[in-house]
Amino acid sequence: MKFYVHKLGCPKNDVDADYIYARLIHEGHTPVKDPLKADSIIVNTCGFILPAKEESINELLKFGQLKKDGYLKTLYAAGCLSQRNGDEMLKEMPELDGAFGLGALDSLATAVNGSTTSDLTVKMEARKLGYLSWNNRFISDEFPYSYLKISDGCDRGCTYCAIPGMRGKFRSRPLDSIIREANYLAENGKKELILVSQEATMYGYNYKGNDNPDILTLLRELDKVKGIEWIRLMYLYPAELSDDVIEYLAADNKTVNYFDLPFQHINTELLKSMQRNVDSQHIRKLVKKIRTISSNAALRTTFIVGFPGETEEQFEELADFIQESKFDRMGVFAYSQEDDTPAAEMPDQVDEDVKQERLNRLMLIQQDIAFDKNNSLIESEQHVIIDTIEDGQAIGRTYADCPEVDLEIYINDAKQIKVGDMLKVRISSTEGYDLFGVVI
Repeated sequence: MKFYVHKLGCPKNDVDADYIYARLIHEGHTPVKDPLKADSIIVNTCGFILPAKEESINELLKFGQLKKDGYLKTLYAAGCLSQRNGDEMLKEMPELDGAFGLGALDSLATAVNGSTTSDLTVKMEARKLGYLSWNNRFISDEFPYSYLKISDGCDRGCTYCAIPGMRGKFRSRPLDSIIREANYLAENGKKELILVSQEATMYGYNYKGNDNPDILTLLRELDKVKGIEWIRLMYLYPAELSDDVIEYLAADNKTVNYFDLPFQHINTELLKSMQRNVDSQHIRKLVKKIRTISSNAALRTTFIVGFPGETEEQFEELADFIQESKFDRMGVFAYSQEDDTPAAEMPDQVDEDVKQERLNRLMLIQQDIAFDKNNSLIESEQHVIIDTIEDGQAIGRTYADCPEVDLEIYINDAKQIKVGDMLKVRISSTEGYDLFGVVI
C-alpha cells in the first residue's frame, strides 16, 4: 500500500506525523511524496485554534475530493482535531474512513492494512495518554535541522487553551529515548536539534527522586551528541525560567542563545485572567535579566490580543511594552474562543474587528523594530546554517532564527554551497524582513 501523510499544525504534530510514517513502514507500506500517487492518505490534523481547525477540515475535504474522483482508496484523519472532534468529523464527512486520536498508531496501522472504515473515533482519554512515540523515527525531509519532542501534554491550565484537553497531562519523555533519537538524527545528517514540547522548563519534574533529569541535564547530555552543531530550546514558560537555565543558554555550548518566551500579555490583570502565574513586574525583570546576562541573547515572544475584557488602555500598555522592549522576534495571535475553556465563557468578549485591528497595530510596531535591527546588521559577520538551495540561491539562518517562524538570509552565489553547511556570512543588504549576504 502506498501512503502519504499530510502534516498540519505545530512542530510537535510534525514529530507525531513522522512516527505515523515509521509505524506504517514497519507494516510494509511504502511512503510517497505525491498524494496523487497514494492509495491511502492520512491527514495529521491540528485542533489548537479555530483557523487551524478550519485548515484541517479544508485539507480533509480537498483530499476527500481525490477519493471521490477515484485517485484514492482510503482517507484517514489523525492528530489533535481527531482527538478533540473525531466523532463529529466522521458524521459530517462521509469521505472520511476513520479518525484516530493521539497515539493510536496501532489502530491506524490496522485500518490501513485492511483499508477498513469506522464510524467511531479510535482514541484514549486525554488524562490516560502516555508519551506518544514509536520504536523509531522516519525522516521525511532533507533539512539540516529536526524537531525533537522532549515532553507531551501540559498541566498549566491557561484559561484560553484547549491543549490539556487534547494532549493530556504533562509527561516528560525518558532521557535515554531522547538521546537515542538525537543520535539517530545526527547519524542521518541533522546538524540542529530543535527541542519542542508544551513547556521545556518543566522537563523532568514529573519524575520522582533526586537523581532524575531536569532540562539542564538533558541539554548537557545532548551537547555530547556527535555531529550536532546547534541545539535550540523552544517554549520556555516565563514563570519557571531559572537563572541557571538563562546562564546555560548564554554560555559557550551547543545550545544557542535564543529565548522563546510566550509572554501572551503584559497587563497584570489580564495575565491573572489568563492564569499565566506571572505579573507585569516579573516579565519586565525577566527581560532585563536575560539582556544583562547576555547582550547577544535573541528574544522571541508571542502575545494574544483581544482576550476577553481587554480594554483599550490595557492594549496600549502592551503596545508601549513592545515598543520599549524591542524584541528580536515576535508573533501576535488574535484570541480564539475555544470550546471547553474557561475563557470562552468569560464576559466582555472582544469583537473580531477590534482583535484584528489591534493585531495589525502591534505588527506594525514590530515591523519598524525588525527593520531597524536588520539594518544594524549590515556589514556584520554572522554564523549561518544553510537550510535549502533554490534556483542557485542558498537560504540560511543565524542562531537568532528558528525555521518557519523567523528571518532568513539569502546568498546568491551558491555554486560551492551545500545544504547543512555552517558558514560565516557578511550581511550586505536588507529588504524588508529578509537579509542578503556573501560568504566570507
